[in-house]
Amino acid sequence: MEPNVLLESLIDEAGVSRAGLAGHINLAGRARGLALRYEHTAVARWLNGQRPRGQVPDLICEVLAARLHRPVTLDDIGMGTSGPHTATRPGGLPGFVEHATALWRADDQQRTGLVGTPAVTGTPAVMPVWDWENPPEDTDVSRPGERPVGADDLEMLRAARTHYEQMYRKAGGLATRSRVVGFLNAEAAPLLRGGYDDALGRRLHRAVGALAAVAGICAYDSDAQGLAQRYFHQALRLAKASGDRGLGSYVIALLVNQSLFLADYRRSVAFAEAALRAAGPHVTPALAADLHAMQAKAYARLGDPGSALERIHRAEAEAARILPGREPEETGYVQPGLVDVQVAEALLDLGDLGAAREHAAAAVRSPAHDRGRVHRLALLAHLELLQGEADKAARTACEMAEYARGMESRRLRERLRAVRERLAASGSADAGAAAGVIDGALRVPL
Repeated sequence: MEPNVLLESLIDEAGVSRAGLAGHINLAGRARGLALRYEHTAVARWLNGQRPRGQVPDLICEVLAARLHRPVTLDDIGMGTSGPHTATRPGGLPGFVEHATALWRADDQQRTGLVGTPAVTGTPAVMPVWDWENPPEDTDVSRPGERPVGADDLEMLRAARTHYEQMYRKAGGLATRSRVVGFLNAEAAPLLRGGYDDALGRRLHRAVGALAAVAGICAYDSDAQGLAQRYFHQALRLAKASGDRGLGSYVIALLVNQSLFLADYRRSVAFAEAALRAAGPHVTPALAADLHAMQAKAYARLGDPGSALERIHRAEAEAARILPGREPEETGYVQPGLVDVQVAEALLDLGDLGAAREHAAAAVRSPAHDRGRVHRLALLAHLELLQGEADKAARTACEMAEYARGMESRRLRERLRAVRERLAASGSADAGAAAGVIDGALRVPL
């Protein structure tokens, strides 16, 4: 079961306790001829994801609607048919905003069970991408509100995205996630509920969507895959409201990467195709290079070398077209050498160790932030071990571990542990020293 953050948010907004809500439901049920004896423990079960039987969900809507002085639907209380992961919900964009901000609030409050929510598969995983790619579009995103939103607010949001992205690269997703989620809840949510015209509203939804994407990246790095997926789906819906196809393609690239991690390779290929198809000329060379390179990895793992090599050629051609200063901020992660890393991983899966190592070495020679350098060095060490150069791999691993010191990241921790285990099995004379350096980097508390 998954925590019902929508119901919790409405209960708090209504200013009623759990025991109070249970009592009001008992009274409302009595008016319908029902003998109900709910207590606060039943409400707690509903908040943990249990759906009550019979007419009780309708009674919950009735009680909350009376206290809030507005209609409340089953979808509003998280007991409808659309499900918690659906980005396009009844109520249009305003309804989506209320549901999205409920998640931010619950995550900021560290709601029990939210982090452990598994990622959805099948139709619920695909529908947000389909909704982004297909009509209807948002014809007008303007909103009346007491607090007018201005250009300074948008600049604050953009600056925050840059700040939290840099923090993530330096300190890891575990250290950054609570901060970016807190910012979404305290600063971005009131702005989405504020007043703005259509033009400014589209820029606002773009800025908040970019922030929600960073929250998803941090959740992914923290191995909270279901939560990461929800943030990515939110970011995609916000990108659609903004009208920025390029931003939407960037968010889908994040979903492609997550699908690769979850070993759903066919979904990775399909999502990348959707991003390239729907964004068309709005896909920048950097993003196109990354999407093709990730497709190459997916095809390699599916055992389709022809398609993998064809995507490698496309990725390299797009990477050659990247012009510094001509890319949006979000695609800044496609730094020199990133495509080499992706290509090296694809070639490794295809069994071409020599070519894979050439690309991995080229990636290490290229400039990168510390986080990217850890991944590049980990891959190079792995390839050096596979080619029988254990002592060289141990030295590469030591360099990798030094860059990883201080980072709070489950993804990096997994990479470090994998390299340590491979070194221990290699029989290298330097393996012990390298293991000690890696252990030092692993002592960062998570």
